[in-house]
Amino acid sequence: MRTVRTVRTVRTVRTVLGVSTVLVQKCIGVLLISATLSAQAPTLHLPALDRSLPGRVEAIYQGLATGVDPVVAMETARMMAPLWRLAGNPAFEQSQQFIFDRLQAAGLAPRYETFANAGMGWEHRRGTVRLGGAEGEVLLSREAHRVALAINSFSTPAGGAAFRLVDAGTGLGAASYEGRDVTGAVVLATGGLSPVWQQAVRARGAAGVISTEVAAYTRPGETPDVLQWGSIPYDESLRSFGFKATPQAGRRLREALANGAVTVHVEVDSTFHRRPNRTLVAEIPGATRPGERVVLAAHVQEPGANDNASGCGTLLASALAIHDAIRRGVFAPPARTITFLWVDEIRGSEQWVKADPARVTQVLAMLSLDMTGEDTATTGGTFLIEKSPDPSALWDRPSDPHSEWGASKVDPALVRGSFLNDLHLAVALRRARDTGWAVRTNPYEGGSDHTVFTRAGVPALLNWHFTDRYYHTNLDTIDKTSPAEMQHVAIVVGTTAYYLASAGGGDVADLRRLLDAARDARLETEKANTAIPEIIEAWRKWYTEAVASLGRFQI
Repeated sequence: MRTVRTVRTVRTVRTVLGVSTVLVQKCIGVLLISATLSAQAPTLHLPALDRSLPGRVEAIYQGLATGVDPVVAMETARMMAPLWRLAGNPAFEQSQQFIFDRLQAAGLAPRYETFANAGMGWEHRRGTVRLGGAEGEVLLSREAHRVALAINSFSTPAGGAAFRLVDAGTGLGAASYEGRDVTGAVVLATGGLSPVWQQAVRARGAAGVISTEVAAYTRPGETPDVLQWGSIPYDESLRSFGFKATPQAGRRLREALANGAVTVHVEVDSTFHRRPNRTLVAEIPGATRPGERVVLAAHVQEPGANDNASGCGTLLASALAIHDAIRRGVFAPPARTITFLWVDEIRGSEQWVKADPARVTQVLAMLSLDMTGEDTATTGGTFLIEKSPDPSALWDRPSDPHSEWGASKVDPALVRGSFLNDLHLAVALRRARDTGWAVRTNPYEGGSDHTVFTRAGVPALLNWHFTDRYYHTNLDTIDKTSPAEMQHVAIVVGTTAYYLASAGGGDVADLRRLLDAARDARLETEKANTAIPEIIEAWRKWYTEAVASLGRFQI
């Protein structure tokens, strides 16, 4: 899901390792110069860690490279992609049941865990805006635009209703409404859907809103039929509605207003199901240490093919491949339990963590799958590993660029060294060596299910793609997904997960060699980046902690 934020090219350096604010501030000037110079030709920090891959990881990789079926991932994504999936609504539960049935048919024992639903299980069958009356020109509809109607929109009377249209500019403040009576009208605005709704409907009695806001990365000039879906607050007393409009529909409405008064005919048919939330769980039980776990999660809700039908399909393909390899005797049963979760993003992970705090302390690592199936040539998105928090989350460095989703303030307490980042990158680079797959990393930014586990003290990272020009739009459709990309990710997450679940004391030396190689490469990068002592010391400390984390594998 991940709400888009504005990228800040250079952030304030934060205190780490007990370095005083004064000392850190002295570094800012150097960092600014470094960032300016390096931005001209940045060198990414992607050391050849696949050359230091532990031998047992190589064997697991080879087993899964031929075992992951991209058809499984693609069929799942294709089934889910047309559905607007929200926790508690039929599309959400239908999607989970599709996965449940395939897990069960393979011999796994899936189950549901239910809990209170913070949402309303919203579903809509019709959401149409016409220019003029009931037979007027259709500007927005479920049939043409899929997701134009805002989440939590209430039904209109059967057959729809006509409303005055009022253009309120941005619609975001009192000045936008001066001299305009919007009571009972539909407000057209360029501002964000929810804040415009607050100003127009809640504060001034409008019947509903139409927002033409759209992010620049969607290239609206090239795709005038694009819109980004959104939501309005649930309010049973107001029973209002909202729409997101394409640039084309927005221009048509404003052209009509330029010629005089305009009426729009709105028809909404929606339902609030108010059913419990639920998480789909499947596990490969640990043979000797079942209480310890490696967790993999993909979120089900949202209306997109890449976001996140692709993540759900990728996770299913990986789970089935690991299970089948164990069934056929290619792999031995792992020592630790491998837990697969298909969740309502953030909320499902929070519930899993909250339900058994003692269980969480025994989670060795967590891998999140969100937007894993991008056809990169079409969407522009590149595969990224968003790392578990390391010092790159605290200092902006040209060698570790943030995604366009955007940097945010990271609590230094979350920056704890672990084996996870370098191991997973090494596995991904191993796949890249075989296939030419483009692999990149970005510093921790948060915003998906890995965030929940990170805050619970678990090493966690995100597998995803960005920047996707179709992210959160009506054009995030199945034709923009790639079965090969989902196969790559399924192989990599499966290799990392099974290795960690089966690792023991005999793996420590190999992992230590991998971490030593990663540390040496990182220190070379940081010295080339300007050799700021505080940053180099932060990385030394992080790798000292990473080596210490290998103690988890001693049996």
